[in-house]
Amino acid sequence: MSDMTSTADAPRSPGRPRSVRADEAIIEATLDLLAEGSTIEALSIEAIAARAGVGKATIYRRWSGKDALLMDALRRLKGVPPQPAGHSVRDDLVLLVGAVGHNVDPRAARIMPCLVPEVNRSPDHFQLYQNIIEPRRKLMREVLRRGVDSGELRADLDIELAMALLSGPMLIQRVLRWHPELDERILPERVVDSVLEGLRAR
Repeated sequence: MSDMTSTADAPRSPGRPRSVRADEAIIEATLDLLAEGSTIEALSIEAIAARAGVGKATIYRRWSGKDALLMDALRRLKGVPPQPAGHSVRDDLVLLVGAVGHNVDPRAARIMPCLVPEVNRSPDHFQLYQNIIEPRRKLMREVLRRGVDSGELRADLDIELAMALLSGPMLIQRVLRWHPELDERILPERVVDSVLEGLRAR
């Protein structure tokens, strides 16, 4: 996967303004096709263009290729990560843990589980996933480091392991619906409080 950066972020040359409506139609077409069962491998620019009602050239003027378009589409699907307030390590972790596996777009429930095998099979798709999820990990990493710096959390804390301990339960519950009797409304608080018992400074 050679290009992981959206051309939407690149400077544009002077000329006719870009159509926001076309951008939206292309992103929506990509997500619709994935939700209907298309794999990343089978998904084509031709199919996306046909669903969006635009020409292939319109897509290539906006994105360098399918990988860049997928990056933007999946970011849209995930939504904007919540921003910690910075007042309480616990409250910030509850906020971030509550966002793990949570998507307001109903298509995510059909798309995300289907991406797992493709991510595992393809190094390129694995890197795509990493690029999408890393900004969310960065937010949690910063909260945990703040807790270490303030003395709230153990000085020898393994930050990366702590993130896995916090994120794993929410991910397995929301993606796999592992235990139907767990109340997801309070699960983020229960997970954070349980894990913090082992992370707090003694």
